[in-house]
Amino acid sequence: MLFNPSALAGKRILVTGAGTGLGKAISEGLLRHGATVYICGRREGVLQAAVTDLQERTNGEIHYLVTDIRDPKAVDAMVSEIWQTGSLTGLINNAAANFISPTKDISPRGYEAIRSTVMDGSFYTTLSIGKRWINEGIKGSIVSNLVSWVWTGSAYVVPSAMAKSAIHAMTKSLAVEWGQYGIRLNAVAPGPFPTEGSREKLDPEGSFGDAYVSSVPMARFGEMTELSNLLVFLQSDACNYLTGQTIAIDGGHYLAALSTFSALKSFSEDDWKKARDSIKGSVEKEKKQRKN
Repeated sequence: MLFNPSALAGKRILVTGAGTGLGKAISEGLLRHGATVYICGRREGVLQAAVTDLQERTNGEIHYLVTDIRDPKAVDAMVSEIWQTGSLTGLINNAAANFISPTKDISPRGYEAIRSTVMDGSFYTTLSIGKRWINEGIKGSIVSNLVSWVWTGSAYVVPSAMAKSAIHAMTKSLAVEWGQYGIRLNAVAPGPFPTEGSREKLDPEGSFGDAYVSSVPMARFGEMTELSNLLVFLQSDACNYLTGQTIAIDGGHYLAALSTFSALKSFSEDDWKKARDSIKGSVEKEKKQRKN
């Protein structure tokens, strides 16, 4: 363990979209350093399983709330419920939606699904919590989970690149506007940290693998503890003068190579059909897990 186990003692942090993947790993890191963690998402069974697993592995205090962060009223209701037991000290905007596709084939509904989760959901949650902090004179830390495409753009994931770039701009803008209140906003831009969700939506045919790793200067994928350590630091009192920054954690990938999906230009129509079918299966599985 890099930090003192009590580095986040007394912190109460909400992590959106934390039932699986990066969000769950980040939540584990926060719990291991003494924070009380709240996670939210739309799939109650997944959230329940995550809470049970993380409680068993960390013996920490964690709670879940079933919430659709695309709905501002639902976000406000969730935040009000949390505040009944005490104010939050931190927020991690982690919830995301994405899939690979030629932009010409993306429907308005597909675009909206990504934009509403990444951009709208992050903004609604940030605003709901930020207003309470300002009104109550509470200092806080907001960290958004982005991608290195905020600096480069990326083909074949255009709605995600657009939405993540919007939150990159929000981070810098509100760091200036809310600095006077002691509210810090930062972001992280992870490189290749493989998860089940990223494989199903972004590499359904296993097209990258070793070839992708070879383009990373450090010649490996990232480890979850490396990402969670960075989030622990950003949520701690050890960096109270750090704000308005987006920090890449990608083994130097975006500096040395196109850390984008431009290589997919070699996909044939048959390749794209297989990818669409695989992604559709993943989406249907997730829909069944959501609360009606």
